[in-house]
Amino acid sequence: MTQPPHDEPTAAGPEELREQVEHTREELGQTVEALAAKTDVKARAQDKAAEVKEQAAAKAGQLKTKAAQTAAQVQHKIPHPVKDKAASAAGQARAKAAQATHLLQEKAPEPVRNKTAQGARLARDHRSVLLVAAGAAVVVWLAFRHRKG
Repeated sequence: MTQPPHDEPTAAGPEELREQVEHTREELGQTVEALAAKTDVKARAQDKAAEVKEQAAAKAGQLKTKAAQTAAQVQHKIPHPVKDKAASAAGQARAKAAQATHLLQEKAPEPVRNKTAQGARLARDHRSVLLVAAGAAVVVWLAFRHRKG
């Protein structure tokens, strides 16, 4: 027989020895499970991918909130005459777009009309992105105009 480790007391009887053996088995089983988890590269990669996905979703939410706050701040800073001019320009643009659409429907060949309709559908489907981009363009234009003036 071998000597027991110095930090563990020896068993007083067979029942205590069985309990020590069972405890050692449990610890060994946990150690084996931990080692198996460390060697499972696929599972670790999936866990890491899930973690990165969660972080990206959280960051996207933060950026969306920040963009909305910034847009609100910028909108409050735009003077009313500029807002009025922008609304007027938007109305004129809608009228010109309607006129161009009517002219396009009369004169353009069928493939061109199909592509144009597809582009219009995409624009409608992604309206918020287009509005944010247009708002950013107006802010940049106003900033450069203000610097020059």
